[in-house]
Amino acid sequence: MKDEQNISTVYEPQKVEKKWYQIWEKAGYFEAKVDREASRFSIVMPPPNVTGSLHLGHALDNTLQDILTRWHRMQGEDTLWLPGTDHAGIATQARVEEHLAKEGLSKEDLGREKFLERVWAWKKQYGGHITTQLRKLGASCDWSRERFTLDEGCSEAVKEVFVRLYEKGLIYQGNYIINWCPKCQTTISDIEVEHEPHAGKIWHIRYPVMDSDEELIVVTTRPETMLGDTAVAVHPEDERYRKLIGKKLRLPLTDRVIPIIADDYVDKEFGTGAVKVTPAHDPNDFAMGLRHNLEQITVLDRQAVMNEHAGKYAGLDRYEARRQIVADLEQLGFLVKVEEHENAVGQCYRCDTVIEPMVSKQWFVKMKPLAEPAIQAVKDGRIRFVPERFTKIYLGWMENIRDWCISRQLWWGHRIPVWYCQDCDKVICAKEEPQVCSKCGSAKLVQDPDVLDTWFSSALWPFSTMGWPEETETLKYFYPTSVLVTGRDIIFFWVARMIFSGLEFMSDVPFRDVFIHGLVLDAQGRKMSKSLGNGIDPIEVIEQYGADTLRFMLITGNTPGNDLRFQTERLEAVRNFANKIWNASRFALMNLTDYQEDNSSEYTLADRWIRSRFNRTASEVTRNLARYELGEAARLIYEFIWNEFCDWYIEMVKPRLYGKESEAGRKTAQKVLAQTLRETMQLLHPFMPFLTEEIWQHLPHQGETVMLAPWPKGTEAEMDEQAEQEMTILMDVIKAIRNLRSEMNVPLGKKAHVVLIAQNEQVLAALQKGEGYLLNLAGLAQVDLLLNSPEKPEQAVTAVVSGVEVYLLLQGLVDLDKEKARLEKEKGLMEQEIARLEKKLSNKGFLTKAPPEIVAKEKEKLKDYQIKKEAILERIASLEC
Repeated sequence: MKDEQNISTVYEPQKVEKKWYQIWEKAGYFEAKVDREASRFSIVMPPPNVTGSLHLGHALDNTLQDILTRWHRMQGEDTLWLPGTDHAGIATQARVEEHLAKEGLSKEDLGREKFLERVWAWKKQYGGHITTQLRKLGASCDWSRERFTLDEGCSEAVKEVFVRLYEKGLIYQGNYIINWCPKCQTTISDIEVEHEPHAGKIWHIRYPVMDSDEELIVVTTRPETMLGDTAVAVHPEDERYRKLIGKKLRLPLTDRVIPIIADDYVDKEFGTGAVKVTPAHDPNDFAMGLRHNLEQITVLDRQAVMNEHAGKYAGLDRYEARRQIVADLEQLGFLVKVEEHENAVGQCYRCDTVIEPMVSKQWFVKMKPLAEPAIQAVKDGRIRFVPERFTKIYLGWMENIRDWCISRQLWWGHRIPVWYCQDCDKVICAKEEPQVCSKCGSAKLVQDPDVLDTWFSSALWPFSTMGWPEETETLKYFYPTSVLVTGRDIIFFWVARMIFSGLEFMSDVPFRDVFIHGLVLDAQGRKMSKSLGNGIDPIEVIEQYGADTLRFMLITGNTPGNDLRFQTERLEAVRNFANKIWNASRFALMNLTDYQEDNSSEYTLADRWIRSRFNRTASEVTRNLARYELGEAARLIYEFIWNEFCDWYIEMVKPRLYGKESEAGRKTAQKVLAQTLRETMQLLHPFMPFLTEEIWQHLPHQGETVMLAPWPKGTEAEMDEQAEQEMTILMDVIKAIRNLRSEMNVPLGKKAHVVLIAQNEQVLAALQKGEGYLLNLAGLAQVDLLLNSPEKPEQAVTAVVSGVEVYLLLQGLVDLDKEKARLEKEKGLMEQEIARLEKKLSNKGFLTKAPPEIVAKEKEKLKDYQIKKEAILERIASLEC
């Protein structure tokens, strides 16, 4: 065994964490093995952006994955945690474009090929940053298998999937209303649009009915798009407008005439019940336009600037155009009124720019045929969501799914494997670049300029990372994976798409369980964001407190699916916990220098109790880990270490370790102490890997690392209900005596005389077994143990706990006259406060004017003072007996 001097006086997480991670990685402990005889566990890391930095969401997500991975590894399973990063099309390209702008360049100045060279160079320079940070967190993933969504293998998988879906008719090209980001200059999918409440307006505009004195008052939140109106719609059952359906209107500010149509989509209660229809600039209007065969007139270009169809407003930014159009409507008498209105405005999830719906030619995946098996897989239980409530959210989205727009107007990403012949109308979809047109033989082929949505490649992650479309040993052995750990915010972005992709291309689900966690919020419960300036860098936390402290703080108090508040006070509490473990371990090691493994003598009550409590805790921790209740598992370990092992067992075992009893007793104490501390470190290891490895290595142990030590599941043979019950009685009595001493201001070093009256023989037997603990831990010179005695000691303070009447004799322990005087003075203060509060609470003015919570607070204070006065009166009475 290592000498205890090698363990430092204080725990220094930075030194310990750096040392052990390097040892673990170099030794290959993270690397997955393929052993057909063993059970297996596999998990794929949700790939963070390759040029990003670790944030608290990553820290939580990867801590949860690491706990599960280390736990399964310790159970002897073949364990694969496969890491990787995402090329993050929009985000990465934007970062490089910003960098180029500082040089006075644009991507167009470089051209596509040279620009992509710059992005790859950027990836090479910054791409390893986040994986270095994950190592600091303690992530025990198999780095030898690290993947990248744009690496050669993943790119092959993407092309294979695109071609197969295209050939099945599930990928098509068409004009459709899409979400366009004027800043990122690309399409984004529906689920990448974030809807935020904005204070806006509703404009009521007069549309004259042709060949009539009538008019229709139309409401809109976007007057600038009225130049693209091709109809006005009313509800078919709206009596106000039934006679107008089919008539024509003159579109204000233009010379165009548009029809009045009837459609069930219109809400009769919103505004006037008449809405303008702009098929090229609103998804609902687009659908209405298709139903009524309306023209699509685009009046905004891709920079969100009014185009040639906007007449005199051409060249104006959309918001400036809005101002001028409203001014002109008012001047010409078309503006009826304006109302304030809050509405949800769609914004780009990357840059917060307001999205512009546009009709555009894009590539789509037909979702209905792919969604149906993905819905069934969850309904029949092949995939389970934890917590279960997310099943309903998933099914609701999948059952109402729209076709997925997969093309992006970017250069960085998986380029769409489609070529267009310039000499005929042939469209060629192929994995490899064709040299000539298969229809006319022309060599004039141009590849589609767009790239695929980043989520297209991420959807294949569980199997593309294992070598698909090749049937590799890894794929056959570790697919489907065991569980996916991910945040609730990307169920639709990623989880749903992986499910239908796995079922389509692997004929099996990609994972059995989906473990959903919440978001990490700030201390006030707000989302962390750049605009609020409330973001916290996990690496800074690790440098100050250590990775184990951050990990344990993120886990404790965390329940599946629920958000978590980040509080510095909780970090401090966990650091105190780590120091408590360290100091307890130092004490143990100082008393194990001459330790030798042997059978030793019979266990004491304290030994039986701590072994029982450890095994019961281990069993409960295992049960909670299996249910993904990682926060509860961590809490159980914390409670055992702090409240039972450190606060009680170590104190109880000290006399034996110091040789105050027999040598055989000392050896038994050493054995139980060493075994319990070692196994506790194994139990805590998945949560706090660095601290536990450092301590475990100094304890008597077998094997190279705690990482591969057997997981303590809890041995039923060591669970001792009787020892636990007896020790509970003793601990309750000791706590009661300590409280009485404190209340009577008895100095810590002053030995007391206590009389304990047991209600029955079982309780008396427990007290007799633990008499030594009572004397030692309650600071007693004498303890008298009685059974149901009718005689009660005089001049004593008393308490009743766990079937025991506790009497602390005061004669010779305190100056009775001084104590009486002190209590009388305290009683007087209580009476003053009670009188003051009773007067206040009888004042009708206070009761009617003060806020209810203030009144309730004052009533609570009065109740507390009354209880304290009663306790003081009891103490005075006990002194006069």
